[in-house]
Amino acid sequence: MFENELKTVFDNPAEAIAAIKATAEKLLPRLIEIRRHIHAHPELSGHEYQTAAYVAGVLSSCGLHVQESVGRTGVMAELPGSGQDSRRLAVRTDMDALPIEERSGVAFASRQQGLMHACGHDVHTTIGLGTVMVLAQLGLQLPGAVRFLFQPAEEITQGARWMVADGAIEAVDAIFGVHVFPTIPGGKIGIRYGALTAAADDIDVTIRGESGHGARPHEATDAIWIAAQVITTLQQAISRTQNPLHPVVLTFGQIKGGRASNVIADQVTLSGTVRCLHPETYDRMPTWIEDMVRNVCQTHGATYHFNYQRRVPSVQNDEVLTQIIQASVEASLGKDAIEHLREPSLGSEDFAVYLDHVPGTMFRLGVGFEDQPNYPLHHPKFVVNERSLLTGVVAMASAVYSYWQQPGSPAASTPSEAQSNKPSPLNRVQ
Repeated sequence: MFENELKTVFDNPAEAIAAIKATAEKLLPRLIEIRRHIHAHPELSGHEYQTAAYVAGVLSSCGLHVQESVGRTGVMAELPGSGQDSRRLAVRTDMDALPIEERSGVAFASRQQGLMHACGHDVHTTIGLGTVMVLAQLGLQLPGAVRFLFQPAEEITQGARWMVADGAIEAVDAIFGVHVFPTIPGGKIGIRYGALTAAADDIDVTIRGESGHGARPHEATDAIWIAAQVITTLQQAISRTQNPLHPVVLTFGQIKGGRASNVIADQVTLSGTVRCLHPETYDRMPTWIEDMVRNVCQTHGATYHFNYQRRVPSVQNDEVLTQIIQASVEASLGKDAIEHLREPSLGSEDFAVYLDHVPGTMFRLGVGFEDQPNYPLHHPKFVVNERSLLTGVVAMASAVYSYWQQPGSPAASTPSEAQSNKPSPLNRVQ
């Protein structure tokens, strides 16, 4: 697809960064074309068959050896290095869409009814491909190998585990990731040292009482009323028993129970999510929540079934790798392109799963507009500033190049034991 215009190894970082930026500028129309194609053909988590085939085709045209069906519907390709450095860097982007009916009004809107790229994964995939295209067109042979991971099923927080299980990060020493952010203007990169996103777990609690006539509640054990007490107690107890400097969000988004308006319910199921940032809080949440549920149920004569499912830990950005991102963005796009994020997000990202195995960092890509509304992620009217494709590719390709300018291993940190995922859920019946 591309002719190699340069066949030299850039020993001069300024020369290399300038070449990366110029090449990305030339490729921008093609990047927009790729992104619009992916956007118009969204696929749900675990069903990214057409997207994966499209990605594999672009990668093959760049001369890379491609492996498909990695992590079920994922794609992996590797840019070989010169062999001067034994380290291997990974770049991860995700491909899946959401079950949302698009109302953006753009000409290239989703052609799949009820499906939409409302979280920017079409942009992420394009940045991964664009980074490959830039490096391939330049013929820039790096000292070590770069492995590109195009991951499925991020939205259901399973794809990273599938990729890891298939060996996608074996022999990898560090990993870079990117995620769009509509509150950051297009042309800017958001970085944060330390916690970027929250740990996110799932919780299901089934309250079991005794059924009875709606007119005689004293002869029954009302599971709906007890479930309400559980919800109220947990929400109140968070503010009085948890460190207010270590935030916890517990949300029950679904309640099921009852058979008729005049029958006291004998069973109610509560389903929700738990979000937190600090490892010690993450570690104690299952026991703390169950203790509260048990106390309420015992007080009112009910029993319960408790299921706490670990999903993803917090994304904790490695300091040295984040410094590489910051320095490379400043060199390629200027210091004004950096926006320091003062606060983490309580959203989750299964990029964190890779960080249980190797150090890494994820940066935010600004996709916001100055002259039109910026809708949040997962909104049916979510749109992106397409100039951000250039920003993202330049930032990622520059960071990949800059990684190899660091002597030895860039990773000074290892995943915290408290951050590691426990593969089995906590299930208890009482």
